[in-house]
Order: sequence, then C-alpha cells, then structure tokens
Amino acid sequence: MPSKTLAMISIPIVTGVIGYVTNWTGVLMLFYPVRFRGLQAGWLRDVAWRLPHRLQQIPGVMVGGIGWQGIIPSRAAKMGSLAVDVGLAKLGTPREFFDQLDQAEISAQILSALQPEVREIVNRVMARNHPRLWRDMPERLREALHQRIQDQLPRIVDDLTGEISAHIDQLVDIKLMVIRRFDPELANRVFLDIGARELRFIQNFGFGFGFLLGIPVAALTHLVHAWWLLPIIGVLVGYTTNWVALWMIYEPANPVRVGPIRLQGLFVRRQPEVAEVYAAIVADDIVTVANFAGELLYGPQSDRTRALIETGLAPALDRAVGLARPAVRAALGSRGYDELRRSIIAESEVSTIVEPLAEPAFSRSQAAAMRSLITERMRRMSPSDFAEMLHTATREDEWLLLLHGAVLGFAGGLIHLMIFG
Repeated sequence: MPSKTLAMISIPIVTGVIGYVTNWTGVLMLFYPVRFRGLQAGWLRDVAWRLPHRLQQIPGVMVGGIGWQGIIPSRAAKMGSLAVDVGLAKLGTPREFFDQLDQAEISAQILSALQPEVREIVNRVMARNHPRLWRDMPERLREALHQRIQDQLPRIVDDLTGEISAHIDQLVDIKLMVIRRFDPELANRVFLDIGARELRFIQNFGFGFGFLLGIPVAALTHLVHAWWLLPIIGVLVGYTTNWVALWMIYEPANPVRVGPIRLQGLFVRRQPEVAEVYAAIVADDIVTVANFAGELLYGPQSDRTRALIETGLAPALDRAVGLARPAVRAALGSRGYDELRRSIIAESEVSTIVEPLAEPAFSRSQAAAMRSLITERMRRMSPSDFAEMLHTATREDEWLLLLHGAVLGFAGGLIHLMIFG
C-alpha cells in the first residue's frame, strides 16, 4: 500500500487516538493530583498578582508554584462556597436541616453525657466557693439538692435543645461550615461518586468522535498539500472533542427530541440517582450533627451559643433547686446564691453540653433523615437549576481543559507529520 494512502487511512485513527487521549487526560487533569505537585518559584509568587485573571486561575500560580493540581481539588473552597450559594441554599435553611435531626435523641445524647458531670460540678463549685457551708450541710439536704437537680435535668436539656434549634440560623454560619469541610478529597469524591459512569463514557466517546472528525480531515489533506495543515487541524480536533464532551455532561438541561433520539445532559438525565448520591455525601460528611456541634462550639457565633446556654441555664437551675432555694439563699445570701448559680453555669462548659453531639456514631445515626430531605428536594429541582448547581463549580476553569485539548491535538498532528511526512 503506498505510503500516501496509508497516511490518509491513518488520519481518522490518529484523530481518534487524539480524542481519546484528550478526554482521558482531561479527566485526570480534573481530579489529580489531589495536592499540588511541582516546584516553588519565589519570582512567580511576586509577579502573579500582575498576570491576567485567567492565568492566575492556573493551580499553584498564585502561591508561586510551577506544576499542577487537579482542577476540582484546587477549587475545593470555591466549590464549597458555590455548593451553598447555588445548591444548599435552594435545598433548605440551617433551621430546616437541623430540624431533620431527632430532637429527642439529641436531648438524650446530651443528657447521657451531662448527668454524670452535674454532681461533680455542684460538689466542686460548693467546695471551692462555700467549703464550710457545704461541709456542714446535712447529708440528707445535700443529697436532696443533688437529686432535685438530677430530676430536673431532662427538662433543662430539652429546653436548651429547643432554644438551640429555634436560634440555629443565628448560631451557625452554614456557608463557613461547608467551606471548612469541603477539602480537596471531598471535592473529588462529590464528582467521582456522582459521575463515574459519565466520565467513563466521555473517555470512550473521545475516540469515536475524533475518528469521525478524522474522515473529512483525511479528505482535506488529500486536496490541500501543506505541512502545517495536520497540526492546525489537530488543534481543532482536540479543542472540539473536549468542548463537546463538556457540553454533553450538562446540556441540554431540558430534554430535546431530534427524531427518535432524546438528547439531555448526561448528569441531568440521571437526576433522581445523582440526587441520591449527592445527598448521601452532603448528609454523611457536610451537613452533619457533628459539624453543627463544631460550629456551635468553635464557629464565629460560638459566643452567642454560650450566651444562649447561660441564659437558659439560670432559670432552669432555679427551678431545679426548687423548695430548697430559700434555704440555700438564706444560707449564702442573695449575692452568694447568685454567685453560686453563675459558678455552676460557668463550670457547665458549653463543650460539656454540645460535644456529645460530635461523637461519630451518634452523628451517623442522625444522617438518614437529612439524606432523605436533600434527596427529595434535589429531585424536585428543575433540570436547568439542577444542571446549574453541578456546572457552576467548574465553569470558570473549563478553558484550561479546552486549551489542554488544543495542545494535545497540535502535538498529535506533529507526530503524524513526523511519521508519514
């Protein structure tokens, strides 16, 4: 077979390989490496802020890194922010999410941790602040006081749980909570778990689409004899293959009929299934009772949490002391009694009350209702809103994948030219 004929026949195969390699490496570029790998260049960090915005978006550039990090893990914080603005904000408020948790079980979890602590707290406060009174108090009265507090503790905890639930919107910044938990590994998992099937299809589609594009390319090279034609066409093939692959994932959002064929974005057509996978990740790893507890304890509004608990505990302790309160107040004086109450509240650390919610086993046990809420609401989203929620996180960085396809296409054209002339 003449070498010229062989060269023409090989063009669709080469463009098919270009399409496959373009899509395969494009998927790898989306997700790997999870952490930045490359060299540090101080000079780049110094001049990065002067570069065009798109160049600043290349992973590592703004911190002086010459190398690569997967686009999705490198944008984990941005994806977390967008997950709230475009996704979770449409699925529910912090109050609605928190209300999915079993309030009775939350109270029981706090109570089981607090009950053993309360006796020691009262003993410690009294022995420190009023050692003589506590030592001279009849054992029967002391035990009655302890028992009274223990008897009232379930009601105290129920009231506190209700107060936290009623004010959760003011106590928790859900956007910051999500951003803190949206680390590179989780960002990758969201897309890999949701789109494993689509990503495999996109890789294989690259060869078929590239092969089809290669047929008119072969005819064109037969008519136009120019050494630069194959590299330039390779750029178009690589760019177009990546563009079509990205378009197919999300578009069209609403189904479109072309004869007997029904066209719809690959992610969107599986909305019910994708919603379930996405909800499982959100409920098990992001909007969890453990993460709510962490925000209540250490978030930007943690001082409000403490104030709320202290405000709720004061009258609750008065009720707990009950009939013994006049005797205790008479023995300590009004100022002494108020000081005792403040001391017990201060000793009852917020962490003692909230930390039990962060136990992994308890947090997992509360995930089912949250998962059900998110799944149901995602399934009810319009296809266009659903596509937008998934697409927003990567849209700004897609030019990198298109550029990558164009570069690979150019390289493929040069290689073909080197082999066949």
